[in-house]
Amino acid sequence: MKKITNSILNFMSTRLGFVLTLLLLYWFKTMWAYSVDFNLDIQGPYQIFLAVINPLPISLLFIGLALYIKRTKLFYSLAFGIYLLLFIWLISNSIYYREFTDFVTVNTMLASSKVSAGLGAAALELFRPWDVIYILDFPILAFFFFKKWIRMDNRPFNKRASFAVTSLSAMLFSANLFLAEIDRPELLTRGFSNYYVVRALGLPAFLGYSANQTYAANKERSKASEADLKPVEEYIQQHYAKPNPEYFGMAKGRNVIYIHLESFQQFLIDYKLKVDDKEYEVTPFLNSLYHSKETFAFSNVFNQVKAGKTSDAETMIETGLFGLNQGSFMVNYGGTNTQQAAPFILSKNGYNSSAVFHGNAGSFWNRNTAYKQWGYNYFFDASYFTKQNSSNSFQYGLNDKYMLKDSIKYLERLQQPFYTKFITVSNHYPYTTSLSGDDLGFPLAKTQDETINGYFATANYLDSSIKAFFDYLKESGLYKNSIIVLYGDHYGISNSRNPALAPLLGKNSETWSSYDNAMLQRIPYMVVVPGMDKGGIINTYGGEIDMLPTLEHLLGIESNKFLQVGQDMLSPDHDQIVAFRSANYFVTPEYTSYSGRTYYTKTGEEITNPDEKTKEELDKIREAANLQLKISDSIQTGDLLRFFKGNDLGKVNPEDYSYTNSFKALKKIEKEKGDKSTSLYNQRGNQSTVDLFKAPTYKELHPEDDSSSSAETSSSSSK
Repeated sequence: MKKITNSILNFMSTRLGFVLTLLLLYWFKTMWAYSVDFNLDIQGPYQIFLAVINPLPISLLFIGLALYIKRTKLFYSLAFGIYLLLFIWLISNSIYYREFTDFVTVNTMLASSKVSAGLGAAALELFRPWDVIYILDFPILAFFFFKKWIRMDNRPFNKRASFAVTSLSAMLFSANLFLAEIDRPELLTRGFSNYYVVRALGLPAFLGYSANQTYAANKERSKASEADLKPVEEYIQQHYAKPNPEYFGMAKGRNVIYIHLESFQQFLIDYKLKVDDKEYEVTPFLNSLYHSKETFAFSNVFNQVKAGKTSDAETMIETGLFGLNQGSFMVNYGGTNTQQAAPFILSKNGYNSSAVFHGNAGSFWNRNTAYKQWGYNYFFDASYFTKQNSSNSFQYGLNDKYMLKDSIKYLERLQQPFYTKFITVSNHYPYTTSLSGDDLGFPLAKTQDETINGYFATANYLDSSIKAFFDYLKESGLYKNSIIVLYGDHYGISNSRNPALAPLLGKNSETWSSYDNAMLQRIPYMVVVPGMDKGGIINTYGGEIDMLPTLEHLLGIESNKFLQVGQDMLSPDHDQIVAFRSANYFVTPEYTSYSGRTYYTKTGEEITNPDEKTKEELDKIREAANLQLKISDSIQTGDLLRFFKGNDLGKVNPEDYSYTNSFKALKKIEKEKGDKSTSLYNQRGNQSTVDLFKAPTYKELHPEDDSSSSAETSSSSSK
């Protein structure tokens, strides 16, 4: 045994042995990530074989480059440096995947500085105890060198042998690619999914694939011309869903108030959390809105975001176009592309002002730049609100009750009719650090996942915040003159956590499927029209891409004047095909395609051997969903709106907007307008309405609830 050990250590003390040692370590870590962190849906021995071999070719190619170096210290430094870069790429993807259920792309990296503001300690919440496996080899290797069990090899490696290693790695990659194409034809050309590329070729190859995709997108933008508009305009007209005459213009001239329900999923509506044999209604106020006759409450609206998450949702509701397949549109194109977004459209249709209220840094998701291109007059970010501290905020910004209360003094000075959006943050991952003090009290769920456990408490806090805001709207008189739109932006519990959530939903973790993941992509979409009695629960299938044309028609604006790919969900012509942002992922009332599997939507039964009729129907739906994405992408990545002359909107000049002295600008406009000012403040005889906002804490609302102390203790222990 000792002889074998010495032989291994002697081989590791050669240059080739050191390279192969690093290769083996990287391979082991990748296998660990594939098994523990990534859900690659590997099926059958063939895909297992591909997954086992795919880390080797590119990593051998890169680490093997050090074999060309003659100088001893430089060889070891270069070999270990390349290994370290491969390790960083692997661990970065592992951590990123836990939150986004996707892999880091070049666009994501290019945008990292724009999304880092406000993240703070949130990234630390993504680390897991088993991450020690990823770094265990570093002290072990250092110890082996220190003890001289492994020695540096001063002999240069033969050049021909070095070239042979390079050639071998190239041959291995070619073989890997060939085998991958057998498993998934046109893997790289059709861009099925990031999962497929990683599963077949590995993370280093995926980086090259992503870089090529980014280059191609930038190249497409530079090559785009006015001629590219023709198929886009044809698509818009052919897929236009005419407004329902019963609803068209029913909210014309009203203030528009969007309320962004952060990380809020549809399953929370009417949900009661059972803890210790007692049931707790999570969102009583939102439930009352959902069942109100003043509300168009949609039960089958799905989020259509990808890595851009909240920014993707904002892009869709504001522009009627999808976010990007890679990265965030707001970050990568938001400050440069010509856009015709809702604030600008409404400013040309009788609206006097527009504003966003958000208690986080203005640079997050590049909002302070993108909003100018969208035509927002004002953006009230964290700099306009109460100074943040540990009792009123967390890493993603000011808690909702504080943000909403602080917004009133700006809201009441806006000229009516206005278009506004309130972006809440408290119901944001990790859910265990948002609340403190008397706002604690709603019981935590009892699962093995702390993120899931805290999700219901922060959702309840959001619910009470929204109720307080609605009460203010009614007391101030704004309610009856407004249309209020509430929407969830994206999932709150990621697919990787869903099996742990399953028992709370009456499901079995062991039989949890991609169908279940797809159904949990539902988000609330409620349009409250005060004074209306035609509302109710609407089972139409739709997505975030359909929200803008739905709103436009309610306001009496025909959406086919603009380059928007969604359809009015109140229209009888709405086709009910919901395209997820990933190609070939979709849901309709009949079929659901998700993560490479297809199901009957009503039953969840998987379709494994479809007949010819079903195949034709699926192909038709898949083609329609992919075409919608393609048309949107051509507009977004080609910046085609710069050529568009189909309406008389003109173009936004971002230099017309400044968000540094917004409150001063509002007061200046009031003074200039005098008696013609339509601000709420002036209408009430220059009396502020700030004191009308009342937001009691959980303990004030539930003085009888004796679970608060246990919930507070549990929450504190999870921080």
